[in-house]
Amino acid sequence: MKRKFNLVEKIDSSGQSNNKFEYCCSETDNKYKMFKNTIWYNLLLNAEKTCLKDEQIKKIHYKFDDGKEMVEEYNVDTKVLLRRAWKMKGKLGGEGKWSVELGDPIPETTPNADSIAIIESKDQPVVLKRNTRVNIEWRIRNLPYPIETYSIKAQNDDKSIIISTSNKKYYKKLEVIELVRLGLPIEQTNIDATHKYNTLIITYKKPRELLDMDREWFEELNKIKPIKDIPNECKTQ
Repeated sequence: MKRKFNLVEKIDSSGQSNNKFEYCCSETDNKYKMFKNTIWYNLLLNAEKTCLKDEQIKKIHYKFDDGKEMVEEYNVDTKVLLRRAWKMKGKLGGEGKWSVELGDPIPETTPNADSIAIIESKDQPVVLKRNTRVNIEWRIRNLPYPIETYSIKAQNDDKSIIISTSNKKYYKKLEVIELVRLGLPIEQTNIDATHKYNTLIITYKKPRELLDMDREWFEELNKIKPIKDIPNECKTQ
């Protein structure tokens, strides 16, 4: 039976990467490539795609058959998805704004009233979702309570992580959309959490199927030839 070698990122006890990698051997098994039969994978595959490359960042702009648009940004060296944003429809048919699903928020050149209100509420918890090679990560800032205060549970009905506190001062549902799209169950054992500097850090270990899709989709994107001129609709920042 054929075998293949994969890079595995080593994580320390706090759930953070120590930037060290080791090789592990695993059997080739078609069950881990069932993502190719999902609606999500085929939507990406069939979308109209434009590739832009700026130094170490590769940006992919997607146009779907239903008119929706999405932009992904990848680190060329690590092959990690840094940001995914969707273009929302504007009111009365006007130019829509970008809604970030994953990664750092997109800076606004002209802040609107809503964004100003968010900036002024400095003490309110703020959720930031990030992506690494082996984990999905959420950082919830402005949560001063110690780690033993939090209850963090997997909810398989809607593939979400439920966060609540024993003092009843915070409640949050985090949908793991990556599992929803691939039809995968959520596992309590894949969840880890730490707390430092008033920030609750939750990590979810990616299942093998998601790791395989991440790797193969980046290789699929390598087939797209980058263009020199950046279309207006691709300028998300």
